[in-house]
Amino acid sequence: MLGGLRDAQGESPERIPPLLTRIAYGDEATARLAVDELGGSLCALGFVVGEATAPAVPFLLELAGAPHLPCKAELLGLLESICRARQWQTAAAAAARAGGGGLGADYRRQPGWERAARAAVYTGRPIVESLASSVRPEEAGPARSLLRSMDEAALLPETES
Repeated sequence: MLGGLRDAQGESPERIPPLLTRIAYGDEATARLAVDELGGSLCALGFVVGEATAPAVPFLLELAGAPHLPCKAELLGLLESICRARQWQTAAAAAARAGGGGLGADYRRQPGWERAARAAVYTGRPIVESLASSVRPEEAGPARSLLRSMDEAALLPETES
């Protein structure tokens, strides 16, 4: 799934699959802790994605759509953070305005990680829409918030760096 990629902290993403398993099969406390840990790997500080983020998003969406998962709100919050992430794009644009001197190839690729992660979140719109119409407010509220973020992010210009 994630071989050769780096997570949002620049580390090997080898811990991502076990965290997804803990979310899917753990009790409520275990699942919530796993989502929190996963957030550090996929969207560090709530706004920095890594190259391993986009490939992991379909698994987050699948889990969010699963019945009886105790941490849907947290998963939706993580997906919203991923959708809103523009740290690399903003930094690359600022560097370009300043002449862009000294930017390495990896740094120039990082805005693409954000675009890919956002695109992966957008593919899950049907899942998020179904959660937004849930009778359970703990699911519906975060899903509606994610939908708003998806709509807002779609209106912002994407830069090619």
